[in-house]
This record gives sequence, C-alpha cells and structure tokens, in this order.
Amino acid sequence: MSQDEHGAIVVPGAARPRGRFPHVRRAGDLVFVSGTSSRRPDGTFAGASADEMGVTSLDIREQTRAVIENIATLLRAAGGDLGDVVSVTTYLVSMNDFGGYNAVYAEYFDETGPSRTTVAVHQLPHPHLLIEISCVAHIPQTGKDS
Repeated sequence: MSQDEHGAIVVPGAARPRGRFPHVRRAGDLVFVSGTSSRRPDGTFAGASADEMGVTSLDIREQTRAVIENIATLLRAAGGDLGDVVSVTTYLVSMNDFGGYNAVYAEYFDETGPSRTTVAVHQLPHPHLLIEISCVAHIPQTGKDS
C-alpha cells in the first residue's frame, strides 16, 4: 500500500472518508486509524435496515462487528492487523448499547489487548450510526518506503 510523504493512506476499496482526511496515518512505527464506522464501500451501513414502512432498525452488535472488520482492513493496508492495536477509543450514541458492543468487542480482544476508552456522544455523522471507533496500532516499519 502506498502512502504519501506525510504517511497518509487512503485505502482503495474501503468506504471513502466523509471529509478531507486519510483512513490511516503513519508516524514512525505508530499507525493512527481515523474514526471508522460500519459504512460499506457502497455507502450503505452494516447493522442498519428499514422495513417497507420505513421503520429503521439499528443493531449495535452487527455495527460493532463491521467497524472492527473495517479497521482490520485498514490496518492490513498499513502492514498490520488487529493484534497490533495498542489503544482504542469508542464513541457510542447511547450507553444503552454498551453491553452489545462490549460482547462483540470481546470476540476480538481480551485483557491482553489494547487499552480502551468508551464515551457517549450526542450523535455521529449519520443517523444510522450507533458507533464509531478510532485506534492506534504499533506496526514497525519494514523498509524506508513504508
């Protein structure tokens, strides 16, 4: 995966950032992953659906799983994986979703994994989003063009 002279990486095939920022930014051996949601490359959201009457259903477990898988994709583009994550910050629209989020999170990480902070926020950039996660990973550079 190529990066610009500032270490910024926009990952082809991933949902495009909804602003002027990269998916990932490398600073030496640290890789910073921008806030990531359950948005798919086609603009739809995992864990969000509407019935024929337009009633929306949002699933924190499905969204959490999709967010973590999206982060895994971004980390692979930077030469790493989820095992390289050292710090996670999670933004939940409602702390009522903490249990579902926490259960899915535990499928990927345990007490030997990254440090974690979880905060409640008033809203996220789309009304179908229940969760957004940013993280920092330690991925040693393997060459001078990394």
